[in-house]
Amino acid sequence: MFANYKPNARFTELFRRSEKNPILTASDWPYPVNAVFNPGAIRLSDGQTLLLARVEDRSGISHLTAARSHDGVTNWQIDPQPTLAPDPKNYPEEEWGVEDARIVFLAELEQHAVTYTAYSARGPLVSLALTRDFKTFQRRGMIMEPEDKDAAFFPRRIGGRWTLIHRPVMPGSSADVYVSFSNDLQHWGDRTLLLASRRGNWWDANKIGLCSPPIATSEGWLMTYHGVRKTGAGVIYRMGLALLDLEDPTRVIRRGDEWIMSPREEYEIIGDVGYVVFPCGQVVDEPTGEIRLYYGAADSSIALAHGNINEVLDWLLKK
Repeated sequence: MFANYKPNARFTELFRRSEKNPILTASDWPYPVNAVFNPGAIRLSDGQTLLLARVEDRSGISHLTAARSHDGVTNWQIDPQPTLAPDPKNYPEEEWGVEDARIVFLAELEQHAVTYTAYSARGPLVSLALTRDFKTFQRRGMIMEPEDKDAAFFPRRIGGRWTLIHRPVMPGSSADVYVSFSNDLQHWGDRTLLLASRRGNWWDANKIGLCSPPIATSEGWLMTYHGVRKTGAGVIYRMGLALLDLEDPTRVIRRGDEWIMSPREEYEIIGDVGYVVFPCGQVVDEPTGEIRLYYGAADSSIALAHGNINEVLDWLLKK
């Protein structure tokens, strides 16, 4: 887990945007769609990178479609039809679509856990599907009632239980990040506040949520999260960092005060929802510490940024 971590202060930007950005747009899709964004990501056993993109069709309803690439940047092979489509007949909570998948490989089960947002008149909630091949899915349905979203598992049991990061919103409360625990992936309890949104004029005031699934490092679980800044002209979605204890993820070791990624490029500023960078997945190369961070840009396209665990930890631990 990156045991050779060494501080390195010789950098100016933690995540550097790919020259190929945006790497996927609606025009790349094999069937007519309005927008593609907010992809979950995983490296498959054959070395390919798989993205499970949120795809909004021309009726406004979202589904999930897989795209595969050998280098994780170019030559994407996209499923010719939706990979995981809403099934409101059997899962009425999906009536208005399924969105924003996070993917974590659970080695104990030898399956990938896909947590995603199901949306209906009841509001957004967290649903779960398990898969070995991203072709067939064992749908487990709702695991967190509305309003809840932005959820991902830790890849292994902690203290004998599965642990889930998620973002419930109780009536009259702000949007904060919690962790909950389960013995069976279905029934959850011991909900604990993990990160509270700040107040006032902070970039992450009043509304925050998990970005990509947590990454195990020698210093702790590295967590990316988004903060939403409300302005007179609208909202701005930015990304920040926190570090959690490896054996007790309810303990926050460090939280960065500054955002580390903010909309600035045209494809991040202009789109269906402007001024948004919203990662839902990453691929990490353990020998080098390279992170490929995949994010939705302005709710319209998929973009990529490159980072390094060493640089990220150095920045965070010096704060």
